[in-house]
Amino acid sequence: MKSLFPAVSVLALVLAGPAIAATEHDSHHQAGSSASSVKAAPSSEGTVKKIDKAAGKITIKHGPLANLGMPPMTMAFVVGDPAMLEQVKAGEKVSFTADKVGDALTITTIEAAR
Repeated sequence: MKSLFPAVSVLALVLAGPAIAATEHDSHHQAGSSASSVKAAPSSEGTVKKIDKAAGKITIKHGPLANLGMPPMTMAFVVGDPAMLEQVKAGEKVSFTADKVGDALTITTIEAAR
């Protein structure tokens, strides 16, 4: 019986190996998916100064944009979707998110402030 124990132990490890590896592999992907999730840019507040539908741009006087490391200023942004330019008007206070898309600072969401 003594000589059978090492063989059974080795066989058990060989058979369990793929199951252990699969479990470790799955947990790696679960941890990676939450860690690599794209985080939404924080919302910022501002006032619409100008809308240029032809150029697809909106000028906003805004507070600090923490995710972009920008201080308060007035600047023109490209909009991610031209329909956004229909949602707001000059002089209106807005809540928006801006992010760098390619080489352009882009408004990714915008709505009238409540």
